[in-house]
Amino acid sequence: MERRFFITVLVWVLASAGLTAFSQNFPGFSKTKAGLYYKIYKTGTDTAKPVVGNYVTFDMLYHGKSFGKDSVFFDTRKKDPPAPVKFFLPAPGFHGDLNEGILMLAKGDSGVFIVNADSLIFKTFKMTKRPAGIDSNEYFYFHIHMLNFQTAESMIFNEDVVLKKYIEDNKITEKPNAQGLYIIYTKHGTGTKIDTGCHVTMNYRISLMSGKIVYSTFERPKPVKFDFGIPIDTKGFGFGVSTLREGDQARFIVPSSLAFTYKGNGIVAPYESVIYDVDILDVKTKADYEKEQLNEQKSEQKMSDSLKANEPTLRDKYLKDNKITVKPLPSGLYYVPVIVGTGPKAEPGKMVKVHYTGKLLNGKVFDSSIDRKSPIEFMLGRGQVIKGWDEGISMMRQGGKATLIIPSNIAYSDRDMGVIPPYSTLVFDVELVEVK
Repeated sequence: MERRFFITVLVWVLASAGLTAFSQNFPGFSKTKAGLYYKIYKTGTDTAKPVVGNYVTFDMLYHGKSFGKDSVFFDTRKKDPPAPVKFFLPAPGFHGDLNEGILMLAKGDSGVFIVNADSLIFKTFKMTKRPAGIDSNEYFYFHIHMLNFQTAESMIFNEDVVLKKYIEDNKITEKPNAQGLYIIYTKHGTGTKIDTGCHVTMNYRISLMSGKIVYSTFERPKPVKFDFGIPIDTKGFGFGVSTLREGDQARFIVPSSLAFTYKGNGIVAPYESVIYDVDILDVKTKADYEKEQLNEQKSEQKMSDSLKANEPTLRDKYLKDNKITVKPLPSGLYYVPVIVGTGPKAEPGKMVKVHYTGKLLNGKVFDSSIDRKSPIEFMLGRGQVIKGWDEGISMMRQGGKATLIIPSNIAYSDRDMGVIPPYSTLVFDVELVEVK
């Protein structure tokens, strides 16, 4: 009901205030001693108003002129997902500060406030430069609907109430530590104990007391890996993890003082306890991890050396099997014309559109613009594609088709591109669609 009324008031105000008439004479608006122009629409039944330091929650839209045209710059209801503005209200910091207007609104009230563009940009937003298209003599209209406000003391009290209810409802018998952190084991492991410098592999999930999940790695393809001792989350999370070992599964119930404190994080509100569910998959001491990394590097280097050594042999076999007799160019590129084009010549500096299918020597297709039904477009000779492409496409005319056999030294060299292993000779069937 409140939000529908807010929208109705907003539409009426936009029409009456006039998005097209930003004058310094604001008929229908009152003015505070500090210079803030305002209109208040008493839509709530409450008379209490916020004070400095309260945590305020409100819907907001603001608009003004940009490059001479009326524009809406921000609307909480149009965010994805819609989300009101929330923050601890500071004291007004300058004449005409919007914060003075927010202090006028009781819960359920709506108001329109007019703020000078330069004051907003340089004093509120603390920008160092006025955005292009914004004139210093312009004003911004703020439409605010107050949803709620709370004192910090009431938020702290509410956190205690919610936390105690959660402990009782879930029949938790474990006692918190001196800082208020609960550590509840759901499985005991027997592996290496976590200590500073250990390399830890784990999954974890953060939930609110309501059960809402705000972050989780459990559904991701790979777990989190980190060197313990380097902060990756909250203090409570770090302390809880320090008590675990490989194979442990545990739940941490973390009060806001050890979590996101009075600041919150945008999803977790200020003074809100959180829950961590943790699964320690692997723990290696610093020495063991460094040894493992060294062995992996040696193994990878051995594999890379093998791929590099075998590339010419595999390429020669491909050429022989496919009866390709053209000689390589000095770069190593094999250019095999299929259809000679009759259109404009592709030259460095020109824009070209190319359809292609890319394959490994074993015939596996790793990419195709034909499947996407969208040719690639790029400027030739500017390094926007691999060297083999810049060279090969420059030998074609519009309408032409060719096969480019590109050795790794003018393709991706020793880089592992996922679907393309290091030191891979690539085969591209290409069609030069357009030259311009």
